[in-house]
Amino acid sequence: MPAQHFLTKITDTVGAVRVMNRAGLVPFPRVDQGVRSILAVRKYGPFAGPVHANAEAGLDAVALIDERGPLTYTDIEEQSNALVRAWQADGITPGSVMGCMCRNHRGLVLTMLAAAKNGTKLVLMNTGFARPQLVDVAAREQVQAFVYDDEFHAVAEALPDEVLTYRSWAEDDSTSQVGTLDDVMEGRDRSSLPAPSTQGGFVLLTSGTTGTPKGAPRGHTSPLASAQFLDRVPLRRGQTMMMAAPAFHGTGVSQFALALALGQTVVMHRKFDPENTIRLVEKHRCDTLVVVPTMLQRIIDLGPETLAKYDTSSLKIIFAAGSALSPDLCKRTTAAFGDVLHNLYGSTEVAVATVATPADLALAPGTAGRAPVTCHVELYDESGQRITEPETVGRIFVASGLSFSGYTDGRDKERINGLLSTGDVGHFDRNGLLFVDGRDDDMIVSGGENVYPLEVENLLADREDVLEAAVIGVEDSEFGHRLRAFVVAGPGSAKDADELKAHVKSNLARYKVPREVIFIEELPRNATGKLLRRVLIEMDVTES
Repeated sequence: MPAQHFLTKITDTVGAVRVMNRAGLVPFPRVDQGVRSILAVRKYGPFAGPVHANAEAGLDAVALIDERGPLTYTDIEEQSNALVRAWQADGITPGSVMGCMCRNHRGLVLTMLAAAKNGTKLVLMNTGFARPQLVDVAAREQVQAFVYDDEFHAVAEALPDEVLTYRSWAEDDSTSQVGTLDDVMEGRDRSSLPAPSTQGGFVLLTSGTTGTPKGAPRGHTSPLASAQFLDRVPLRRGQTMMMAAPAFHGTGVSQFALALALGQTVVMHRKFDPENTIRLVEKHRCDTLVVVPTMLQRIIDLGPETLAKYDTSSLKIIFAAGSALSPDLCKRTTAAFGDVLHNLYGSTEVAVATVATPADLALAPGTAGRAPVTCHVELYDESGQRITEPETVGRIFVASGLSFSGYTDGRDKERINGLLSTGDVGHFDRNGLLFVDGRDDDMIVSGGENVYPLEVENLLADREDVLEAAVIGVEDSEFGHRLRAFVVAGPGSAKDADELKAHVKSNLARYKVPREVIFIEELPRNATGKLLRRVLIEMDVTES
């Protein structure tokens, strides 16, 4: 091992331990508590391990609140033990593969815990899947059992007959003959389980804005890796977290795992509603709100009068991740909630790259921030040469203890010097803050000039009469491609396309001005809030 690499590992480890101590995961001088948790993680993994440790330690706290009410750490520990025994009776053994298509509620949580304790690999399906996507992913990942919400029954019916199926719980209007998790847990032994003979782990799916999503496996990782999230975000023991982001995606599952490790209470609601989310923050005095940016946009768009109806003074952290945050949304969030916004930049494959704190966002709204402890970010040009000059755009590569080792189908993303490609391009400013300029494959070449849509989109969204904007390239006989902007107008907007074009022309280079501006009611997004540019490209605008 090269000396410099060895020194980096030592520095990362020392920094991670310091961060974990500050957050309360390694509580000096009570190191026995930290050791107990680490041993439990080695036994059951990073999700079920902390729950087991907290329950064994007699933690008198509510772990989860959903629409059915509260569950303590002892409740979810014992219920997940019973679920494991039920599955084992049905022939679901360590090393098997289970799929799960659930929204945020106890059924998803218990499935996650039980899969880990059983050594079952859990494939977290996107709740936006149609039948063909589910069938394709289930076949590729060799799914043998499947847990789903009643609302996805028609989708789940497309699975082969040999796949064992379970409903997460019975809806009032359900007439399905498929058993529920409550049914199979009833009467089962709830005592502690031995460690599984093989480790389970998760398979997270890429956002899937085009085609069938790829699978990114996550096995057992070092407990020190959690320091990536805790270094720049002040999550602490005993807080209450409102989990609005979908827990089947990397943002939700990572923050939920951290909350459980810290003995927090997590509030969930199956379907996101912006006003109900703020109401739940007030009701449960939540310290943290976890969202994807499109959720945050909808909350802010409620307007000052609606937001003022709820007491959100308990909020210390709004944690946003999953896609880019515009400078306008950063400023509006700060105006509404104060200096609480934290913006995480990463991907399903690399996990954490950088985190922007409220101080970073005050200095430079829209920034992705800086790399936390154990993370390293570098920029490379097309020839693989490292870029060190500020303000120079390059491809973003990341080294992280939580990065994946390759897709489940054997493919991988590009790697340079041990760092993994994010698929994005960006630049560092002179303060060392990272800015993401867009997806590498979103670049539009118009008249021989390179245009990244995000710059134009942020400029348009910064206007008071624009809620959101998206820019695509469409074929053009003269320029190769021309820019087309789709705009969601704000209240009182004149919907004047020429005015918006003139605004871009007065602030950016001429070749970045959209030739067309199309006003639409909302931008197409998937279940995790990612913009579906493909839908915009295929959209018939002749009647718009």
